[in-house]
Amino acid sequence: MDAFSDSESNRIYERFQLIVNGPALFNAVVTGLELDVFKFLADNPKSNFEEIQRFTGLGAHQLRTLLLALCATELIDKQDGRFQNSSVAETMLGAETPESWRNTLIGWREFQYPAFPHTTTALRTGENTALSAYPGQGSNLYARLAHDPEMVARYHESIAPFTHLFVTGLLDHPELASVRHLLDVGGGDGTTAAHFARRHPHARVTIFDMPSVTRHAGSLLDQELSDRVRMQPGDLFADRFPEGVDGVLFSHVLEPFSREQCLRLLRKAFDALPPGGRIFAYGLTAPDDESSGLLAARLSLYLTVLVSGVGMAHPAKDYASWLSEVGCADVRSFTGLPYEHGLIVGTKK
Repeated sequence: MDAFSDSESNRIYERFQLIVNGPALFNAVVTGLELDVFKFLADNPKSNFEEIQRFTGLGAHQLRTLLLALCATELIDKQDGRFQNSSVAETMLGAETPESWRNTLIGWREFQYPAFPHTTTALRTGENTALSAYPGQGSNLYARLAHDPEMVARYHESIAPFTHLFVTGLLDHPELASVRHLLDVGGGDGTTAAHFARRHPHARVTIFDMPSVTRHAGSLLDQELSDRVRMQPGDLFADRFPEGVDGVLFSHVLEPFSREQCLRLLRKAFDALPPGGRIFAYGLTAPDDESSGLLAARLSLYLTVLVSGVGMAHPAKDYASWLSEVGCADVRSFTGLPYEHGLIVGTKK
């Protein structure tokens, strides 16, 4: 029976129920991943309870509870006492591919979701109060992680699968095809740089990031790309950007920062480019009216509560305005890319 008399209210009510029950169900999904339930069902579809129990080693009550939760999400389907993955779970959780959400969701539970109980305090104080869970120096999460190589590796392992998912929307765009030497600012573990170098054999890439990150990226780089992808350790704000490039990419780099910080980085990119060089800002973008976007909303809260206290999934109109302000011409925005992404491009004249 519907809770409301009109269909739109009932739709919102259904979303409300999913949201308020979401924390428990999210953790059930992650547990299913850690126990390899989705992979087991991918390899053994239509398994019964006893077969899943033998595989997981869980007690009967514990497995019954878990399977109830997973079936409630509709990621797993139960028919006549047998279980199988939904098509969504089969693709996103059951397959061992670089695009699997497995490590991403496990990483969200470790790095992101513990921060959200701090939301009220963070918004009231105007500070990223959840950062207190990470000891060390620095006013943002990345500076704190930099002192722990193992933590750096785990963090980048958690975001690498998501990078595989959204990098296609960037690389498929014709705007990048003519770039000969790309500066990948905040290039992380090098996933985007490696994809770009493979897609464009004529091009070179320089990854500019913190020393702890470039060391990690260098350890992952395929030998076949070592002559075209190089690491340049440095501080994004304190050090000059390397020159001799004709394209500067900010892929998921500007979101943690305020307007003033973004302008500083974009001006540095502008100064490093020759005439005709281009700046590419790519990432999760809220719509210009800031009224929708689940991924954009989650990222904005995460950045505000934990990472920096000032960032968000900036709308494309903000990036376009900032590129014009630093001196770029022919500024163009390409929105509606997969996973709420946008690409904003400006040219130095």
